[in-house]
Amino acid sequence: MNMQVLDARREASGGYKVDVTRGERVGRVSSEWFSRPDDERFLSLGDLGRAVRDRSERSRTRVVATDLIQFEANRSDGERLALILPGAEAPVVPTHWSFGQLAAQVGAPAAYLRQLPAALAGINLQYGLGTHRGEQIKTLETDDGRVELRAVTGPDYGRIYDHELVEAVQRIAGNGTGDTRWKIPGVLDWSTGIYNPCVDATRDTTTLYASDRDVFLFLVDDLNPIEAGRLPDGSPDLFFRGFYCWNSEVGAKTLGMASFYLRAVCQNRNLWGVEDFEEITIRHSKYAASRFAHEAAPALMNFANSSPRPFVEGIRAARERIVAKTDEDRGDFLRRRGFSKGETAKIIETVLAEEGHPPASIFDFVQGITAVARDKPHQDARLDMEAKAKKLLDRAA
Repeated sequence: MNMQVLDARREASGGYKVDVTRGERVGRVSSEWFSRPDDERFLSLGDLGRAVRDRSERSRTRVVATDLIQFEANRSDGERLALILPGAEAPVVPTHWSFGQLAAQVGAPAAYLRQLPAALAGINLQYGLGTHRGEQIKTLETDDGRVELRAVTGPDYGRIYDHELVEAVQRIAGNGTGDTRWKIPGVLDWSTGIYNPCVDATRDTTTLYASDRDVFLFLVDDLNPIEAGRLPDGSPDLFFRGFYCWNSEVGAKTLGMASFYLRAVCQNRNLWGVEDFEEITIRHSKYAASRFAHEAAPALMNFANSSPRPFVEGIRAARERIVAKTDEDRGDFLRRRGFSKGETAKIIETVLAEEGHPPASIFDFVQGITAVARDKPHQDARLDMEAKAKKLLDRAA
């Protein structure tokens, strides 16, 4: 099998012909893209990095005793509640998110407390914190003209700031706009099946996001396609490297990153033809910062600088390993791996329709399984099938 990284065939339009019927569809980036307003979209890592770094420079974090916290209701605004923290120069106003965290600390329903007048909500929270068994909380306060309480967590919360993740990505991806191999992705043209990597970064196409609660970044190396075998028509089966990562410095989610090979990204930012998907998550526990420095950041660097050869050779091994020669072999192979009679028939039919022959190799079966998984209406069933497909590929390699 040939492996080409830099000079795969480009179409006259400037893009690459890809086959997105293979591999998995991953919708995580699309979900982010769909839900982000314009003020959470950034056109470069530089812009994103400055925004989250400036926010952290205006922030402070400290551990305070819960029985020393006082609540103050604004007499002129019955819905506004502020906290007076020990040693603070002025009251701090909780955000919607941190108010929910405060309520969770005392075991109170946040939705109910939000319906109460501020003074009454303050009395409930005051009582809860006064009897709080944890005795201490960690706060994150940010001065943006007024001091906001952005997060309330346990004292052992291991905060990884959003700018730390962005800076780790900048070390491998520069500005994320093509000054390195890594950039905001292009777009698949569904009418031609051609993926065009050269698309301007706009508010509608960008995949760099940040809110007051989190950051999310997705970048691809889509100017350097990787050829991993041939399609049934003899054209190259092309892949690109990609990764996304996320974090929340206020405790809304874990820190994590996922790396993979993919064949295309569509206009809605769905990832198509995904193979070799790997994910790392780190909870914001006491030693989270150390784990980020010694585990997650190096893993991202290693993927960015690694050779695609192991991936390509894994695909080759899966293509060359014949595991079924008859219909009986095919049925037995799938049923032994936990597929139902109906799923088995559907997988075989799918490969026959898409490849022009019944499944014989590990690769054939993997492609059939992932194609059928995409049609599963329930996420758990889809993930279960995709996990079985990945296990087959891993064993082949």
